[in-house]
Amino acid sequence: MTFYVENVTSQTFDFDVEALVEQVCCRVLDLEGCPYETQVNVLLTDNEGIRQYNRSFRGIDRETDVLSFPNIDFGTREGFEFGEEEEADYFDPESGELILGDIIVSVDKVVEQAQSYGHSRRRELAFLVAHSMLHLCGYDHEEPDEARRMEEKQEQALQDLGITRQEGKHEEG
Repeated sequence: MTFYVENVTSQTFDFDVEALVEQVCCRVLDLEGCPYETQVNVLLTDNEGIRQYNRSFRGIDRETDVLSFPNIDFGTREGFEFGEEEEADYFDPESGELILGDIIVSVDKVVEQAQSYGHSRRRELAFLVAHSMLHLCGYDHEEPDEARRMEEKQEQALQDLGITRQEGKHEEG
């Protein structure tokens, strides 16, 4: 599996961001039963950077914590079954990996929300990556039942990795 992680900010973390992203992505994919090797791109930006992406791609002129850009249209499918005609759209011809899509995270929001919720930055970033990975796997949270299902899956992935809300309860900013 290939995970491209790029931090275009000056923000640093006291944990290995790339390793955390890979752990969370792999756990979500395992829980979803993805049978393919995959590619996921993760961009860490600031509030202004994510605001520009949000404005450009969603027409919403404000910052947010995370954006997901799925490469796969799950609207008409269940799971990871693809026909031959879809291979050119969904698979990297060189590596053969399934290109799931892109995740953009505001590190400003990671810091702000971790402090606000009283848990670690590691936990907040892991939560946002898990949330976004579920979007890349076709989940949404527009309806209450969908939102509940997504929340359960996010929590399951993080619990499986031992990344709890208690992590960093006494951590200073």
